[in-house]
Amino acid sequence: MAFTLPALPYDYDALEVSIDARTMEIHHSKHHQAYVTNVNAAIAGTELEDKTLDELCAVAGTLPPAVRNNGGGHWNHSFFWDVMTGDSMGAPKGALADEINATFGSFEEMKTKFNTAGATQFGSGWAWLTVSADGKLEISSTPNQDNPLMDCAKVQGTPVLGLDVWEHAYYLRYQNLRPAYMQAWWDVVNWNKVSELYSAAK
Repeated sequence: MAFTLPALPYDYDALEVSIDARTMEIHHSKHHQAYVTNVNAAIAGTELEDKTLDELCAVAGTLPPAVRNNGGGHWNHSFFWDVMTGDSMGAPKGALADEINATFGSFEEMKTKFNTAGATQFGSGWAWLTVSADGKLEISSTPNQDNPLMDCAKVQGTPVLGLDVWEHAYYLRYQNLRPAYMQAWWDVVNWNKVSELYSAAK
């Protein structure tokens, strides 16, 4: 069954405090749509066309580049939209907050490490907070449209938070200032969703 572009859980202008509406519209309706269109074309008529995105990610290292890159782009963006919200939540609470403090020392220290991972990702890519196989929180980055679910990722695990650091995600407002975009992005993180993902991963 062909993949489709998911609707956003909010309006394009809902994240204006951190991400402008025009960027959101182009990012979702053009960039994400292109990944959906291209992965569908790449798997059409092959043994891969009945696979889920998670199944494709699990064997990404063996896939043709068009499937790995576009399938990863579709998975990553679908995830990205869901971990943001127009309702500012400030900071995580409950079990996730406790684990962040235990692992990184504090929420602020976790943010610093996460921002560093994103800022130092050369070229295009993503920053991630994941739950490892042994239930621990880890921070990493991936190039291009790779993600921690992929068998070829240097740091593997279940993502609970991810940030797109491709220039198309921020250039209209922030130009070349990736760190400024990353810092502003924390104001639109959906900590309720991240906590749900953390609980499920544990």
